[in-house]
Amino acid sequence: MADAAEGGAMRRGRNETEEERADRMWQELIQEVRVAQMGVQILFGFLLTVVFTEKYAKLSDTDQTIYLVTVVLGACATGALIGPVSLHRLVSGRRVKPQAVQLASRLTLLGLVLLLATTTASLLLILRVATHNGFVPYLVAGVVGWYLLCWFVLPLWTRRRHTSR
Repeated sequence: MADAAEGGAMRRGRNETEEERADRMWQELIQEVRVAQMGVQILFGFLLTVVFTEKYAKLSDTDQTIYLVTVVLGACATGALIGPVSLHRLVSGRRVKPQAVQLASRLTLLGLVLLLATTTASLLLILRVATHNGFVPYLVAGVVGWYLLCWFVLPLWTRRRHTSR
């Protein structure tokens, strides 16, 4: 049962202090980051091995450029998604958890955008090498559209539709 708030309106949400809310949000954020970190680290690890294969030397200049951009994007995504862990370690005990949660949340969102770019570039490179076909950009665009829908459009739609004002 919700408590009555000012003006007789029904109160929604939790009854928690700013510190309790920051603790809860931090725990939720870290669980989310663990999932994204694992994905980007596995992808980045595989990307790092490509340059040491015989096939790499046979790639066209364009494909080598796509590869290099993909590796840099993967490195940046890894940095952004590991950033919240370092942030927490360096500010732990300094009574700045609400601010740390906000910054870590922004780093995580940036990491997801960079992961999207890394995945897109990886898919583009793989399909270019595997098929040499003109439909590759359209297929990649379709997958990117799917990622955008799953990762950003549906969450933002849900937030807008179900968040009370």
